[in-house]
Amino acid sequence: MTGIEENTFNEFHKITLRLLKILAALSEEQINSSPNKGWSPGQLGEHLLKSYASVDTLNGKTKRTNRPMGQKLGPVKTLFLDISIKMDSPEAILPTQERIIKKDLIEALKNRVEQIKEVIKNKDLSLTCTDFSIPEYGEFTRYEWIWFNIYHTHRHILQLENMRVLSSNKDVESK
Repeated sequence: MTGIEENTFNEFHKITLRLLKILAALSEEQINSSPNKGWSPGQLGEHLLKSYASVDTLNGKTKRTNRPMGQKLGPVKTLFLDISIKMDSPEAILPTQERIIKKDLIEALKNRVEQIKEVIKNKDLSLTCTDFSIPEYGEFTRYEWIWFNIYHTHRHILQLENMRVLSSNKDVESK
């Protein structure tokens, strides 16, 4: 792997490991408890799992890229890391309203994470993926898709950590 691929792999590994550790530390009840009308931690995890289906796009049709391979990342990073912005999820990656089984969610996430890591290690990240594009941004390179996932995951980790702070404050207040 080149320096760019190695850095991308390491960042993706670190952020997804952090996600998995947070979810693993929660009880089955905590996974399914919804704070303040928002998604539960399990639903956030399932939403990310569904978004990681981008691995199908990463492994799909590609074309040569005629621009810097990370050109579209600035606005994506700015948008996703600004947690004051409320976003609506595309319908295709909305989580279920059903109870989420923690073990199943974590196993499915681990599987998708490994699939994406294989892309980072074995595919040309500079190629543009043509099977799917995000309306606001158009087609992404593999590199941009993976960093999109990193920033998206980071956004939801911040939300998960905020939930944990809120729930521990409730515990303190109720004592």
